[in-house]
Amino acid sequence: MRKFDHVVILSDGIRGHFHQSLGIARCVCKISGAKLEDEIIIPKLSSIKRFFVKLAAKKNSLNLDDEIFARVRDFKNTLFISTGSSAAPYNLALARTTGNSCAVVMTPSILGTEPFDFAIVPEHDKHDSKARNIFVTLGAPNHIDIQDLHEQAVVKFGNIKRNRKVVALLIGGNDANYGISPEFAAKIFTKLREFRDCEFLITTSRRTGEATDKSVKNIFGNCDNVAYMLLASEKPDENPVPAMLGAASHVLVTEDSVSMVSESITAGFKVGLIRVERKTGFLKNALGFGAKRFDELFAKFSEMNLLEDLGEEPDFGKFLSAASQKHDSDFNEAMRAAKWILE
Repeated sequence: MRKFDHVVILSDGIRGHFHQSLGIARCVCKISGAKLEDEIIIPKLSSIKRFFVKLAAKKNSLNLDDEIFARVRDFKNTLFISTGSSAAPYNLALARTTGNSCAVVMTPSILGTEPFDFAIVPEHDKHDSKARNIFVTLGAPNHIDIQDLHEQAVVKFGNIKRNRKVVALLIGGNDANYGISPEFAAKIFTKLREFRDCEFLITTSRRTGEATDKSVKNIFGNCDNVAYMLLASEKPDENPVPAMLGAASHVLVTEDSVSMVSESITAGFKVGLIRVERKTGFLKNALGFGAKRFDELFAKFSEMNLLEDLGEEPDFGKFLSAASQKHDSDFNEAMRAAKWILE
């Protein structure tokens, strides 16, 4: 089995990307005894500069920032890890310059996966899974650790002892394939006010947007069965999701967020999937990309009894009628990826 002394995360500042890297990094450290070093934040660059940085890294000619290089120049037997395209060239350059190993999560544009020692890519990215350096995951690897969730819940919400069901509602937002307009939010989420036997913990994401956040606040702001609500437009740097998962008996997630779906399943839940608005993308869907590829992912989760698709007109009643929607699955793609890296 491989053994590393250090693991270093290269971060582009995107919380979801960092959590994917963190999940795998923690598992590598847990198995191998490596030390997880402080993350390295890469420089913020314009689109044009990022393009040329990637080209330089592809040609092994990227000049590294002296401050970044100085932090790791003496590290031996080290694994550098990053998620997404922006941090990938720095990840590759640091590994090659210091003679260490590099792992990339997702498929970085321009660079691709070939130059990296380890590439962890989701199945829905439609990548060649036969390549020696590629490990395919179902959904997104993440930082969720079931043992820590209860502790975080107690710290954030107190020692919750309620007679009612506790429902975590995780709301995403707009991207290239999906949208959640204020009108759509009002139409769908208002239905949840009817469930008086449930206590709700609610959060939105940075992609939700101020207008939809306002709609969510109007819907739930005066509900006495809403124990907690955090709107990302008001507190963008706070991440309540782990604590919410630690306190919940049920989890509802909007379909636009594969990350939150994956986190919830890893936390031990059968997820109630809320369908949202879709943006037109006939060509992308015809080629197997766009929202269609995520439908295939959700179908696989459903087959594994890890997800329930609530449909275009969500049947919340059926899903919430169960006393709990926790499951006994040991689903953990970060741990699987870590074991593969170390094997």
